[in-house]
Amino acid sequence: MNILLLGSGGREHALAWKLVSSPLCTSLFIAPGNPGTAQCGTNVDLSPVDFEGVKKFCSKQQIGLVIVGPEEPLVKGIVDYFAADAALKEIPVVGPSAKGALLEGSKAFSKKFMQRHGIPTAAYREFNLDNYSEGISYLQQHSLPIVLKADGLAAGKGVVICQSHIEAVAEFELMLQGNKFGEAGSKVVVEEFLYGIEMSVFVLTDGKNFVILPEAKDYKRVGEGDKGPNTGGMGAVSPVPFADDAFMAKITQRIIKPTVEGMTKENIDYKGFIFIGIIKVKDEPMVIEYNCRMGDPETEVVMPRLKNDLVELFQAVAEQRLDKVRIEMDPRIACTIVAVSGGYPGSYEKGYPISGLEEPLPSDSLIFHAGTKEDNGQVVTSGGRVLCVTSFAETVYEAVDKSRDVLEKLYFEGIYYRRDIGYEFL
Repeated sequence: MNILLLGSGGREHALAWKLVSSPLCTSLFIAPGNPGTAQCGTNVDLSPVDFEGVKKFCSKQQIGLVIVGPEEPLVKGIVDYFAADAALKEIPVVGPSAKGALLEGSKAFSKKFMQRHGIPTAAYREFNLDNYSEGISYLQQHSLPIVLKADGLAAGKGVVICQSHIEAVAEFELMLQGNKFGEAGSKVVVEEFLYGIEMSVFVLTDGKNFVILPEAKDYKRVGEGDKGPNTGGMGAVSPVPFADDAFMAKITQRIIKPTVEGMTKENIDYKGFIFIGIIKVKDEPMVIEYNCRMGDPETEVVMPRLKNDLVELFQAVAEQRLDKVRIEMDPRIACTIVAVSGGYPGSYEKGYPISGLEEPLPSDSLIFHAGTKEDNGQVVTSGGRVLCVTSFAETVYEAVDKSRDVLEKLYFEGIYYRRDIGYEFL
């Protein structure tokens, strides 16, 4: 089967690496891809939100399966576009409809959804310019710290944790009146702050049945010891040591089942990944957020640990027979560390040559490209998060150590990475 994967980051390189290992994959195309995905298949100069271009490409290359990596095409309705087109509707697309993608595309929608279906989450209120003054009063009386979230997609930067009422009011004003996050911040969700430890749970659903993929814990802060500003993710580990069978059973019964059943009850077409951000509060799981696609950099530890044929899994999604599937995982621990550009998540330079990629890798380590591109035959930096190194070992400490060893042989101007990923489990 000819497969089209949309996206260009580390998540897509990890998915491409996994897809191309399947005997069911005849040809793999990645749009637009990066130099890493080019090692797995054929990169195509095509934007994931150019639906007309995607349609033409699918017809020309006789594509039999489409996998959507990033959230933007899903929120913009690529699944609905395929379903409504006579030439495309027989091609399975892994991802939810636009309404299903609202679980990520609108914080207010997802909070109301959780309320309707009794899914545990933080208390909240939502505000816009119409009830702006009410929002100010609410913030001034709110317990600290206060979590402010832009309602829409803000490239992972739409969440602010405020330590004082003055800061909260200032951020609220910047979002609603100062247009800090553009249209994404035209509505603001104010949440109570939850104290606990976070993890990511990944579910694949066919709209009726579901399977749970390997879980992970990612590290958002740029600085060691979880200090400094939030990023898209500086690394991840899988499995998560505190997510034992009893805790995962609570997540399944209280969160995953009501989520999938809730979408069925509301006639929401959802065939794809559900990424659930979980926080463990006094041994009880609560939902921080939903995403409608796989996480990044979590995919870079989840896919290497997944033993199942990924194309077979996607076929089971298309045919609504995930209830016949049993997930198999590598029992070893996987750790990924992300190498970022100097200055990230603030401003940074691009175009620096990357050396060391040609060095032979240990058998239990992998390099995934994120923000890279090819320039006159040389791989150079082209984003904030540039590369990830994933390694397997029997302990978190050994896995982290192996990834660090590989990173020490890689270099580009301003390279930075956290050396303490998984620090609470070391």
